[in-house]
Amino acid sequence: MRRRILLSTLLVVAITALALGGPLVVATWRLVEDFTRAELTQRLEQLTESLEDNVDQVPDPATIELAIPANSRLEIDRVDRPSQVFGVPEVTDPVVESLPFGPGGTITLAQPKSVMRAQQTQVVAVVALLVLISVTSGAIVATLTARRLAEPLRDVAARAARLGAGDFRRAPARYDIAELDRVSEVLDSSATALAQLMQRERVLVGDVSHQLRSRITALQLRLDELSTHPDPDARREAFAAIEQTERLSAVLDELLEAARAARAAGAEPMDLKEELDAVADEWRGALTAAGRSLRVRAPEGMLARVTAARVREAVGALVDNAIQHGEGPVTISARAGENALLIEVSDTGPGVPQDLVPHVFDRGVSAQSSTGLGLALARALVEADGGRLELSRARPPIFRIYLPAARTDDVVGQAHQASSPR
Repeated sequence: MRRRILLSTLLVVAITALALGGPLVVATWRLVEDFTRAELTQRLEQLTESLEDNVDQVPDPATIELAIPANSRLEIDRVDRPSQVFGVPEVTDPVVESLPFGPGGTITLAQPKSVMRAQQTQVVAVVALLVLISVTSGAIVATLTARRLAEPLRDVAARAARLGAGDFRRAPARYDIAELDRVSEVLDSSATALAQLMQRERVLVGDVSHQLRSRITALQLRLDELSTHPDPDARREAFAAIEQTERLSAVLDELLEAARAARAAGAEPMDLKEELDAVADEWRGALTAAGRSLRVRAPEGMLARVTAARVREAVGALVDNAIQHGEGPVTISARAGENALLIEVSDTGPGVPQDLVPHVFDRGVSAQSSTGLGLALARALVEADGGRLELSRARPPIFRIYLPAARTDDVVGQAHQASSPR
């Protein structure tokens, strides 16, 4: 888009310069010629006045030569008198002007065209310089305008892509362009709405699965009791019903697993150290401004099967929580656990109040005046990739993320794609 804006603006400037510059060059070229001829005519008028005042006298050659331009030729023709020539004997390619005077006399002044051409060339050069300055100014303005429009549009497009990938962070940046600022506000509103929708979906799925499992468990207990009934037919029906409840429980597990797999459809092997370093680079400035530091401790080569944008958003939410409610340095560490990869975010602040520990991940719950959405969103994002987020220690706080490790076939497949010829 930036290139199109630049090219279209330059094209308009070039067409305008040609449309105005071409006629202006022709007009100035002719104007110089008119001025030159007018100047010659004016000199002739002055000379004719002097000659008419002294008709019977012979004109002084020194005075005449001072009145004519350099390298020019003046010829005076009178009736019954020989022609008088002043200046150079011959003028090559002249500009000639003549005036009548007295009874039948003629005075002719010839000047080399090279003098007029030199003046015309100078004027045309000035016009061309002005056109060049106009085109250059237009190019500078077009470049600045294209950059001013293209950079925010790329930023908005990147934010929309991050939103589609599950990064629901609000972006405070505005561009002083009403339409783009409006788009940014809509993206922020959409990000908040999607985050809340994801949280509600997670809560709904959890509540529904809990209620269904509770009812199925209660039904299985009743059927177990019925299976001990002395009536053979009753026992047979009880066993059949138990078999159906077990199938129903298996179907429920498959549906929940399919839902989790659908949410994690974009998951792929991700190097935790690279992503954690990126998160640290993003948040280090805010901590430095608050007089605090940020450290990352993660070994090389730890690959998790997750969606990178979701992990960055979740860890970023934990760091933001540490900035708002914690104290001292913030540490992001990663290590391998028994069946998962662990990410821990900690600080040295007072931690989570005891009464808030059971509800710290509930939406709308906050120890201060914040929205109470960050931790709930972080948990929803981690769980969307099949992970888990817990408060490992309340004081000083340690939040721990459990992530699934990358499978061997994922790593092999990614290496094969990277090495395959294109």
